[in-house]
Amino acid sequence: MRSLTLFLILLTVFPAAAAAADIDGIWKASLTMGNGDTLENTFTFRADGEKLTGTVASQRGEAPIRAGKIKKDKISFAVIFNSNGNELRMDYSGKIKGSELKLTMSIGDRSFDMTAKRQ
Repeated sequence: MRSLTLFLILLTVFPAAAAAADIDGIWKASLTMGNGDTLENTFTFRADGEKLTGTVASQRGEAPIRAGKIKKDKISFAVIFNSNGNELRMDYSGKIKGSELKLTMSIGDRSFDMTAKRQ
């Protein structure tokens, strides 16, 4: 009983830490682009309170997550890839639901939806 009470108190005092543990690890997603090409993404996430860090790897290479945030079950972050000397910024936002992560990737005024699965 004493352990259960302590656990409930910790969940009340540290709710962000409890939610952050749900995202840590490796997630994979495939995205079919408008031209029919498939883009494979591997996301490696680590949450520290409401701060989200990690990397995104794809055919374009690997890049660190920037401005990453996690709040309860919602995340947002940006990734900048360098392609032939040009920077390509991708903004992501999404929602965690169990072992799935629904993401929207925005590049300029275009957006693409994908579902990542926990590995």
